[in-house]
Amino acid sequence: MTKSPVSTSWRTRNDIASRPWSGTLREYDLFKELVVGVVVVGLLVLGLSAVFSSPDDPSVTLKSWAMAQPADFVSTATAELGGTSDTAGYGPPYNSTPDASQKLGPIDLQSLSGVRLPIDTANDFVIGPLRTLPTPPAAIDDWTKASDAQRTAWTAAYTDALSKATDNDPAKVSPGDYGPVPALTSALLAMAQQGALDPVLSAKGSFYNTDYKASILFLGDGSYFPGLADAQHLTGDQWGMMNETGNYPGQSWLWLFSALYQVEPFKSSPNADVLVVFSMVILTLLLTLVPFIPGLRSLPRRIPVHRLIWRDYYKHR
Repeated sequence: MTKSPVSTSWRTRNDIASRPWSGTLREYDLFKELVVGVVVVGLLVLGLSAVFSSPDDPSVTLKSWAMAQPADFVSTATAELGGTSDTAGYGPPYNSTPDASQKLGPIDLQSLSGVRLPIDTANDFVIGPLRTLPTPPAAIDDWTKASDAQRTAWTAAYTDALSKATDNDPAKVSPGDYGPVPALTSALLAMAQQGALDPVLSAKGSFYNTDYKASILFLGDGSYFPGLADAQHLTGDQWGMMNETGNYPGQSWLWLFSALYQVEPFKSSPNADVLVVFSMVILTLLLTLVPFIPGLRSLPRRIPVHRLIWRDYYKHR
């Protein structure tokens, strides 16, 4: 007895794909659909880009800061010398400032790795760069030979004098015992305005300028850079994001991070950064493990949205 051959054609199998279509038939011009789609989508993209695209602003540098707001630059340089800037008191991984780190409950995550990127703001942002000049200012010797208490007194006095001067202008500061601080900050201002400070802070003795950490921290300690962010609605309480020109995907993926900062308990928590990051880790794990989580992986079958989308197909089944 011979067996009838078994067909391997998908057309003869008893499944959904092999069943004949009983719905409406119509002609379909693929080329026309493609052209219309490309044209319509292209015009839509161009229109939305013109309205909602990020501004193509030039990069913010230490030179542009020093030229635009020299008084703020000098005030920030004074804070770096006195160790009173945000970076000086940031805590790990830059320094060991007590009680500066954020915690997740009793766990001090910020301090787990220790001070891996040590930054001494006075030496790294002011004294060190000034030493690279062909003729370093003589005020450096006065600064290095002074005691810590004397340096603190000088910077505190000069900071107070700057706050009282008209427009915080260093040229309008009243006479006082400021030691070498005015000479150091004015020399650093001149260095920045000439464009020499940017490569010095980013190169750090390397051939290529790839480490912009110091420049960004120095910029962030002043009011000029945060002021630019506020004007573009980019601060934490403004929901703002900007895609940096030429870098894909830019910051569009940060929308969920930004959203969490607007709601409680993140909004008012002193540990907001670590709480937001921890929440995003949990959400990412849930998304990654969807195929392995009972109940969650069954949601597509329990909530048959696909049947609504493909209703013309399923109404004949």
